[in-house]
Amino acid sequence: MLERITLPVTPFAQNCSLIWCSQSGKAALVDPGGETERLLAAVAERGLELESILLTHGHLDHVGATGELKEKTGVPIIGPGRDDAFWIEALAQQAQMFGFPPVNDFVPDRWLAQGDSVTVGEETLEVYHCPGHTPGHVVLLHRSQRLVFVGDVLFHGSIGRTDFPRGNHQQLIDSILHTLLPLGDDVTFVSGHGPEGTLGEERLHNPFLR
Repeated sequence: MLERITLPVTPFAQNCSLIWCSQSGKAALVDPGGETERLLAAVAERGLELESILLTHGHLDHVGATGELKEKTGVPIIGPGRDDAFWIEALAQQAQMFGFPPVNDFVPDRWLAQGDSVTVGEETLEVYHCPGHTPGHVVLLHRSQRLVFVGDVLFHGSIGRTDFPRGNHQQLIDSILHTLLPLGDDVTFVSGHGPEGTLGEERLHNPFLR
């Protein structure tokens, strides 16, 4: 079974997810936006073994702690899609733009693409490419538990911004309508910010999808 807790970090209240395989105790951090020591403490408190860092996209509020976590733990950085490389290469400028303290640079050990999968212990997450918020944005689906980590593609009652470089509003809507929602109305989504919900609720009630 895949277990999880949500750890909002930084003034952006970005939802970093600590996920782990209940059988093996192997864990991953999804979108560690900051507060490295707090995230590592959450891993240690549960007696888990961190085996990877998973990134949905390259915006600073989602990757801010990644470089420091890599230096402290040595675990591989997996994701996002290669088209987000320009965001990761511009971390220093992002930190300046958003008023963040300087962050450690990093290069992903593995880029992700549509059809890939990643493992956390004995659990598997399917990778779907959902561009629009950023060109290399991916989401991570745990099929049997009907759970998907969507980064900043979709929010409860809203959608991701598309006014950043290489954002595309129509592409984002297409990603939601043709890739995300077909995963099933019963799928719970964990957003990068704010509360989680179900894809069915958003299909029916999200004003941006009408």
